[in-house]
Amino acid sequence: MTGGVLLVLWQAPLGLDSVRIALSGALDVGFGLAAAWLWFRRSRHPNRMVGALLLASAFPNATYLGLPVLEATFGPWARSVAIQYDLLACTPLLLSAGIAIAARYGGSDEKVHPLRALIKVPSLWAVLLGVSLNLLAVPLPDIIHSWLDKLGSAVIPLMLFSLGLGLRWAGRWQQQIPLVIPVAVIQLLLAPVLIWGFASALGLEGDLLLAVILEAAMPSMVLGLVLCDRYQLDTSLYAMAVTVTAALSMLTLPMWFALVS
Repeated sequence: MTGGVLLVLWQAPLGLDSVRIALSGALDVGFGLAAAWLWFRRSRHPNRMVGALLLASAFPNATYLGLPVLEATFGPWARSVAIQYDLLACTPLLLSAGIAIAARYGGSDEKVHPLRALIKVPSLWAVLLGVSLNLLAVPLPDIIHSWLDKLGSAVIPLMLFSLGLGLRWAGRWQQQIPLVIPVAVIQLLLAPVLIWGFASALGLEGDLLLAVILEAAMPSMVLGLVLCDRYQLDTSLYAMAVTVTAALSMLTLPMWFALVS
C-alpha cells in the first residue's frame, strides 16, 4: 500500500480541494463518535461492547473498500480522494482518538502514545514524502513510476482480502444484530447526509463531491479489529458491525450515487 500511496500523491493535484477532503473526513469521524456516544451512553452494556460500537460508528472503510469502489466508479484519479480522505483524516484520528477510546473502554493495561503509533505507520510516511515531492515539483522518473505502479497494483486485491477476513458471523449474532443497526444508520445514512451538506458548503462539486460523499458512506473500517483485539474490546461485535455495514453498503452506495449524481 505504501508504494501506491506514494505514487498517487506524487502525481495528484494538491490544493484547497485536499484541505476540503481532509476536513470532510475529520468531520465524518467526529460526527460518528458524537452520534454513537449519544446513542449508547446510557446503555447498560459492558464498556468493552460500547467501545467497539463507538469505533465501528466513527471510522469508515475509506481505503480498504473506498479505494477500489472509487477507482471502479470514476477512474484512477479517484484513488487520491480515497487516500487523502483516509490518511489525512481517518487514520490519524484512529491512531489518536481511536486509541484513546479503545484504552478508555477496553480491559487492556497496554499504554500506547498516539504520536508513537502514528510514527509507526508506513503509509503516513509515504503521504509526507509524496506530498513533499509533489509540492516541490520533483519529476517522477519512468523507472520509479513503473516500480511503484507494480507495488500499488496489489493494493486492491489485498484490501478486498483484508475486508473478507473481517466479515465473519459470530455465534451470538441474534443478540448482536440489534446493537449494530444504529451503527449502520450512522455510517451509511446520517454521515453521508452531513458530509454532502458540509462538502458542498466548502465548495466541492461534481464528481469530486460525489466521491467524498461515497467515502462518507463506506461501512465500518476493518482496521478497527486490530484496536479491539489489542485493547480487549468486543472484537466479535465489531466484526459483526463490519459484516452488517458492508452487506448493507451494497445497497446504500448505489443509492447515494444515484441521489447525488
